[in-house]
Amino acid sequence: MSAPRIAVLVSGRGSNLQAILDAIRQGGLQAQIVGVFSDKPHAAALQRVAGTLRWAADARSFPSRSDFDAALADAVAASQPDWVVCAGYMRILGDAFVERFRGRLLNIHPSLLPKYRGLHTHERALQAGDRKHGASVHFVVPELDAGAVVAQCTVPVESGDTAQSLSQRLLPREHGLLVAVLGLATEGRLAEQGGFALLDGQALFTPLPLDSAGHLILPDPLLSP
Repeated sequence: MSAPRIAVLVSGRGSNLQAILDAIRQGGLQAQIVGVFSDKPHAAALQRVAGTLRWAADARSFPSRSDFDAALADAVAASQPDWVVCAGYMRILGDAFVERFRGRLLNIHPSLLPKYRGLHTHERALQAGDRKHGASVHFVVPELDAGAVVAQCTVPVESGDTAQSLSQRLLPREHGLLVAVLGLATEGRLAEQGGFALLDGQALFTPLPLDSAGHLILPDPLLSP
């Protein structure tokens, strides 16, 4: 039986993509990357995989946002993914793209959702005086960063933190969170229905936390409140 197939959307340097690749290579994630897709042809992340796995196009060269999204969606669909993961993909996906892959489209976002949807999350956490910050993995829906949250990790906000220092402290935890959630997804344990994330067919009413060792703390037994 072939390993579950993952397509990854990227825009930047690809540290989350590398975390996925490392987990697969080390045997911690039973999956295969079947394509890496970018809206930026020169994104550093593309260099982390073989050329045959890369697809990129400058969104600005398309007549409209919907035209680019359609081309991207067709390219992703051609890779026949079981899961599509936004790993530092900075372009908002259109409704048609989201609906095409809904239920198997995940994003990692650097805040404790529902706090700080969108950009500049580290700065906003510091400006608000938050004592902890974190990252969330959620299902993607048409509304920005509003899909059901599967799991979260946290880090303390320390005195003297800057957006950069907070980001750097969070990043390793973010990597571990994404890999852990993908483990559930590729094992067939994760789904989305009616606005809820489901684990083993049961709704998650609160996000799964990530422990200090990088493991998700799963409800045992999984019971509704």
